[in-house]
Order: sequence, then C-alpha cells, then structure tokens
Amino acid sequence: MRISARNSLKGKIVEVTKGATTSHVKIDVGGTVVTAAITNTSVDELGLEVGKTAYAVIKASDVMVGVD
Repeated sequence: MRISARNSLKGKIVEVTKGATTSHVKIDVGGTVVTAAITNTSVDELGLEVGKTAYAVIKASDVMVGVD
C-alpha cells in the first residue's frame, strides 16, 4: 500500500460499531486506541472485523492543542 499521508499507524481492530450510515472503528496501536469514523460501505468493502490488522492513516492540515 502506497499513500501520500505520512502518518500511518499499524494496529489491531478491537471494535467495529455500525450506525445507520457511519461506523466507528477502533484500532489498538501499541496500547493506544485510535477511533475512525467511516462509512458502513467502507467497512464492508475492506472486510474490517475485530482481530484483523489495519492501519490508522492520519491526514491533517493542522493539530489543535488544549489545556485544562
């Protein structure tokens, strides 16, 4: 897989929760869980299931920082 995004995190899918049109996919990346919101169609086409290896690909133009 070759992509332009530079932030690609390999991990294991720990949860897939389907909604009406959007799914939330949780990927454990070395003990940190990253959640992606993608279409149900994408979940089906990619064959995403708990226990499978997947990549969290992060493409962002900026990062926000907050404090308490």
